Amino acid sequence: MTQSQNNRSTLKRYAWLSIAAALVTMGLKAGAYLLTGSVGLLSDAVESLVNLAGGIMVLSMLSIAARPADDNHAYGHSKAEYFSSGFEGSLILIAAGSIIYAAVKRLIDPQPLEQLGIGLVVLFLASMVNLGVSMILKRAGKKHNAISLTANSHHLMTDVWTSGGVLLGVGLVALTNWQPLDSIVAILAALNILWSGYSIVRDSAYGLMDTALLPEDLDLIDEVLDQYKCQGVEFHAVRTRQSGSSKFINMHVLVPNEWTVEHGHALLNQIETELKDRLPNSNIFTHLEPLHDPSSYTDIEVC
Repeated sequence: MTQSQNNRSTLKRYAWLSIAAALVTMGLKAGAYLLTGSVGLLSDAVESLVNLAGGIMVLSMLSIAARPADDNHAYGHSKAEYFSSGFEGSLILIAAGSIIYAAVKRLIDPQPLEQLGIGLVVLFLASMVNLGVSMILKRAGKKHNAISLTANSHHLMTDVWTSGGVLLGVGLVALTNWQPLDSIVAILAALNILWSGYSIVRDSAYGLMDTALLPEDLDLIDEVLDQYKCQGVEFHAVRTRQSGSSKFINMHVLVPNEWTVEHGHALLNQIETELKDRLPNSNIFTHLEPLHDPSSYTDIEVC
């Protein structure tokens, strides 16, 4: 099994963890809603249902992204992750809308809440599950540069913030007996969810448009290339893009005219090896050109 396949297998285990967390928290929150009748808890249970759908989508897209390159997809299937994160962001927006709808409806027609103490304890337990899994997914998403896991982590953390708001709202209702507080807090939590959903959809769109690597990655590339310039080597048309957890780096390497092809080829291998060591999961494409040939600088349009 290759390193890339091992990486994908690991990512799918994290997706299964997200699905398990969604099932557990959905059951806990649904039970808390049935006990209390709180619209805030209902909104939280709906959010967990969305988490479940998002986790299933992440798992399916990671499975597609793990497929090797083929005749129709020469660069692999890694962009499938962006469909997962975009789908999850859309689900977050839909969930936020449903929460606002339910909260406004309850604000117009307030209903007394029951068994608040038990409901708050159950909600707290569900929040701790989401918090723990969110932190695990965040670290995994950053380590493996997997936008689908990062989006799922943000989704779960949004759920934690929502639950925190619901805990505050239901707690204040228990203290003040002012029923509209439950709906007001639910609406505020939904507005926070809307922003999170928009951010995830935006980042997914950027990824599909071949956004360049992160600034810290670009700095690493410059650091590697700069050390070769003392040998009389120049670099032209250095372009990068992020595709899911895969990085793509293209460049033209300009060497002195008197170098042999063998000498230049050895240099390219050295550069590619060092870049892959510094930036794991990178695909490097280099093109050798003579340094003092004017056409070496005009063969590609670079902004």
